[in-house]
Amino acid sequence: MSLKKLTLRPGVNRERTRYTSENGWYECDKVRFRQGYPEKIGGWQRISANTFLGVCRSLLSWVSLGGNNFVGVGTNLKFYIELGGVYYDVTPLRATTTNATTFAATNGSATITVTDNSHGAFAGDFVTFSGAASLGGNITADVLNAEYQIVSTPTANTYTITATATANGSDTGNGGGSVTSEYQIHVGDAVSVPLTGWGAGGWNVGTWGNGGTTQTPLRIWSQATFGEDLVFGARGGSIYLWDAGSTITRAAALTGTDVPTIQNYLLVSDTSRFVFAFGANTIGTTTQDPMLIRWSDQEDATNWAPSATNQAGSLRLSRGGEIVTAHQSRQEVLVWTDSSVYSMQYLGGQAVWGVQLVGDNISIVSQNSVAYANGVSFWMGKDKFYMYDGRTQALLCDLKRFIFDDINELQYSQVFSGTVEEFHEVWWFYCSTGSSTVDRYVVYNYQDKVWYYGSMARTAWLDSGTRNSPIAATYSSNIVNHELGVDDDETGTPAAIDAYILSSEFDIDDGDKFSFIWRVLPDITFSGSTADSPNATMTLYPLKNSGSGYSDPASVGGVSYGAVTRTATLPVEEYTGQINTRVRGRQLAFKISSADLGVQWQLGSPRIDIRADGRR
Repeated sequence: MSLKKLTLRPGVNRERTRYTSENGWYECDKVRFRQGYPEKIGGWQRISANTFLGVCRSLLSWVSLGGNNFVGVGTNLKFYIELGGVYYDVTPLRATTTNATTFAATNGSATITVTDNSHGAFAGDFVTFSGAASLGGNITADVLNAEYQIVSTPTANTYTITATATANGSDTGNGGGSVTSEYQIHVGDAVSVPLTGWGAGGWNVGTWGNGGTTQTPLRIWSQATFGEDLVFGARGGSIYLWDAGSTITRAAALTGTDVPTIQNYLLVSDTSRFVFAFGANTIGTTTQDPMLIRWSDQEDATNWAPSATNQAGSLRLSRGGEIVTAHQSRQEVLVWTDSSVYSMQYLGGQAVWGVQLVGDNISIVSQNSVAYANGVSFWMGKDKFYMYDGRTQALLCDLKRFIFDDINELQYSQVFSGTVEEFHEVWWFYCSTGSSTVDRYVVYNYQDKVWYYGSMARTAWLDSGTRNSPIAATYSSNIVNHELGVDDDETGTPAAIDAYILSSEFDIDDGDKFSFIWRVLPDITFSGSTADSPNATMTLYPLKNSGSGYSDPASVGGVSYGAVTRTATLPVEEYTGQINTRVRGRQLAFKISSADLGVQWQLGSPRIDIRADGRR
């Protein structure tokens, strides 16, 4: 008899078979590696019971001069400022009409037809009425003078809303002649929506007239602080400014001299304080150039007209079809097109800013797929991961085939990244094949240079900067604090986090003979648990031959096989020293899992007690 110590390589590898990846890990969920050993990730808690409207794709936190810790929250429907767990609607207006709106109701219906000539609204847009009078019955002034989401737009002069009351026979008025209607900027899509059929592609290009598929753009915001104020804009939209004064008021369009009317991405350089608009319209026109970079005068977000007395200017990139995103790095601004990476540096003089090509023939999946950590930029491409630390290079990824064989390419634009600096991690969230919502993540630990993955539904991520922990936006329309507690408290009612890690197959006695395993010394700790009696489960999967598979009725990683002699499921508690078992095989895999409230675990180096048991 002898004890065999199970010390496996950190990280998860899915590029090889289970047996070829011997002495490593093959599957996991909600698990990370700390100093080479696996542990369950931390829990999450919602910041408040308040919610916002829409799907959030952008988060930015900063502290004002008055000490307010703000978070900008950009959704496909609105833009909010979060403060103290409250979401303040600061969505800009696109139009306001006065004394031009009337209302018509139908007895027994909550549908109100609104007449406002050339309203310019789309279904889904928001409008706020004030100054309206009662229609004479249930549709009172209080019912009308509120914010509504437009249901339909039958004509260019009319649209419908659903009132909070049902009209009766007395509702015959028109709401009075002093109505003010405030129209918020158009809403955007929550997912990339395929367009099919005639006109889905460009003329004589791709699928035009052939019933093929293109995509309508996802509503994604970019935002940056200019002093204590916030500059932000949606991709393909205008630039807006929110003034972080003593009261929270609605944001407004940025006005000034030759301010871009359209842009795809915004950024403010940290030290020199220029506002950049990437993919902007050319000066003097409304025509967007997706490869054009424009910047404001230094320290002046309102002046974009180049002259001999200021430093406003522009330049056009040449490699690629459009600028996808940009990021402030060390002493440079990195700019990604759909095929190249450029470095922008401040030169001063007449040139002001210059660019240098630092990467070519690359790809990038989305505007939000770049993360900056430890002085290095990391991003997800369409078939690999990249990094830039002064030179552009592909990352060696042990999950490359696993990730890119199971990603919804039609929803590339939903991919977003984030960092957890506390654990030296870069996270990417993406939609798996067949899913139109984000449901998976992959993590690169840049300190240990290892990978792991799992399932989680999030829409935006922001590392702990001005906050005490990383925050993320959820499909429940709220924000949660991550690495806080040990459970899933997204809804206000704690739920257990189902976490597990499964090893690759490894030989027992070099796989020549069968071996009998009669006891296990687990070596697992439960530090940080809040449960009175925290526990995890260790499952042993002995195999007759490498690759012959498992026959656990519950399956392994969702796959059920059929050639294990006998599996063993072993409960492990806080002070478990050893567990007796009876399993027999040539190879072995084992899994650690937990699915109870209040449990946090860290795995060390388990040992198994084995003895030779013959060849058959």
